[in-house]
Amino acid sequence: MTDKNIIYIEGMTDTGLIRAHNEDSIGNDLSISLAVLADGMGGHKGGEVASALAVNTVLNDLPGELERCKRLEIDENVSGYSYQSIAIKNVIEKANSVIFQAASKQIQYEGMGTTIVVTMFYGNRMSVAHVGDSRMYRLREHEMEQITSDHSLLQELIDRGFYTPEEAKKSLNKNLVTRALGIEESVKIDITEEIVLPEDSYLLCSDGLSDMVDDRRITMILEENKAHIDVACSELIQQAIDNGGHDNISVIVIQPNKQGSGLNKIVSKFKDIFS
Repeated sequence: MTDKNIIYIEGMTDTGLIRAHNEDSIGNDLSISLAVLADGMGGHKGGEVASALAVNTVLNDLPGELERCKRLEIDENVSGYSYQSIAIKNVIEKANSVIFQAASKQIQYEGMGTTIVVTMFYGNRMSVAHVGDSRMYRLREHEMEQITSDHSLLQELIDRGFYTPEEAKKSLNKNLVTRALGIEESVKIDITEEIVLPEDSYLLCSDGLSDMVDDRRITMILEENKAHIDVACSELIQQAIDNGGHDNISVIVIQPNKQGSGLNKIVSKFKDIFS
C-alpha cells in the first residue's frame, strides 16, 4: 500500500472450530478501493463454490462495468445513485446469474447460494451493496453503527416487533436468511451511500463473527488496533474462535487514507460551512 491509495485494507478468513470446510470467500482490489465478502451455503462444497463465484465475478467484472457506467454519464439526480453504486449492483446481479446457472447445470450444486457484501470508496464517499446477513459496520467517534440491515428471518421478526434486539441474540433462528445470491433467477440488492470521514474505521464480516462476538467487544478491538488493522483482523478472528468458533469467520477492516484520499480537505470545508 502507498499513500496514493484511498483506503487501507486488511482481510482474514478462518474455518473455525466446527465446520469441515470454509465456505466464506473474501477479496479486494486496491486500484478501485473495493472490498467484497461472501458467506456460502449448500451441500457438497456448494457453499465454497457459490461464494468463490460471487467474489471472483465482482473482482473480475467491476472495473469494466465502472468504465461502462461512467461513459453512460448517469444523472444521480434521476437514478438516485452514483454510477459506482449502479456498477456494483450490476455485477452483483451478474454474480447471481452465474451462481444460479451453475447450480441448475450441476446437480451436486443444486440449491447452493451465498450472501454478499461489497463496498467501494471514491473521493469522500462510499457505496455498500449487500444481500443476506453478512454485514458492514462503521466505527466513528467511538460509536459503532451497523450500516447494512440483515436479510434474515430474525431481522424481520425484530422489525415487526416480535423480538427486541436483546431477545434476538438468544434466538435459534439466527442463520435463516431471506435473501441470497444464486437461489432464484433475480435478486433484490440493497444499496447505501455514505460520506466518509478521515477517522472512520469500517468492518465487513460474516455471521461467524457477528454471532460469536458482541458489538461492544468488536468496537474495543477496532479502537485498540486502529494503527494496525492487520492485528485487528487477527484479534477479531481469535475472539470468535475463543467464543466457540461455531461457523466460518471472515473479516475485512478498512480505514481511509488521510494522506491519499483528500478527505481532510472535505472535512475542512464542512467546518468552514458550519463555523
